[in-house]
Order: sequence, then C-alpha cells, then structure tokens
Amino acid sequence: MLRWRLTFACLVPLLALHASLDAMVVVPAEFGEMVAASQTIVHGRVIDVQSYETAGRRTIESLVTVQVVEAIKGQPGSTAYFKLPGGQVGRYRRVMVGAPQCARGDEVVLFLKGSAPAVPMPFGLTQGVYRVHRDAAGRATVMPMVATGTERIVRGDASRRGPDLAAFTGMVRTVAGARR
Repeated sequence: MLRWRLTFACLVPLLALHASLDAMVVVPAEFGEMVAASQTIVHGRVIDVQSYETAGRRTIESLVTVQVVEAIKGQPGSTAYFKLPGGQVGRYRRVMVGAPQCARGDEVVLFLKGSAPAVPMPFGLTQGVYRVHRDAAGRATVMPMVATGTERIVRGDASRRGPDLAAFTGMVRTVAGARR
C-alpha cells in the first residue's frame, strides 16, 4: 500500500508538468482596418433591444434597432439593425465577456460588419461600438479610441478626453475615402 501511494505521489506532479497551458490575447484592429472592413458606419440612437433564444434554446442573442442620425459609410436607411450575443429572456440572462450591452436611449457610433441577408454585428464586438457622451453644454464626444500601446494610459487623465463627435465622424470619412 505504501508503495502504491509513493508511485501515485510521484506521477501526479509529472502529469501536471506535462499538461499544456493555453492562453489567448486579442489585439485590437487598427482604426483604418476597422473602417475598411465595416460595410456600414452610422451615428444613431438605440430605439429597441429585443432578446431571443437561438440554437434550440441553448443561447440568447439580442437584436438592436438604431434610429440613424447620420450615415457615415454605406446606405443603411432610417434604421439600422445589428445583433449582439447575450441578453435576457424571461428569467434567463446570458452575458458574454467582451460583448457590449445596449439599452434604449443609448447614443452610439457603430462600425457594423456584415450585410444582407445576414444581420450584421459590430466589428470586433466592443471595438465597433463607440458611445457618445453629451456634457451639460450639449457638446458631444465619443469614448477615446483604444491606445496603440505606445502611450501610457492614466485613468482620469484630463488629456485623455474623447474627440468631438463631428471631428470623429470627419476622421472616419477621411479614412474611408482614403481606403477606397
């Protein structure tokens, strides 16, 4: 019995050392790549979010309807639709890490990838959704873009404010025109 325990005690660490460790790092796409790969880019306001079950009730997705304020790229019409993984149906809620959540009334700039007959999704999920913030004076800014890795990010740094909405949409138009 003692021999069996000793053998077992030696084998367990060897098996643990043999096991491989896997990790995944997601590197954000460059802004120009995101603009080029998105079929539709719009500034709008979320007017509806409908969650539904898919895949034989094994997962939940949400269909988000956006009233288009400005079409920046593509021709979406007066409303645009896109889907997101996750949502709530009855008492069941599904959350996917890395997927944005939208609510009625949110003002956003969307980079949508995919075209009919498929329902598009935001480019890179969270990367393709820029939230618009309005201050007390009504000035609209978008959330700052993801850092390129060359500058240090400091939370609350006053110089790290989002660009003005008009400047941001102008930059998107410039990049989209240059990539044609």
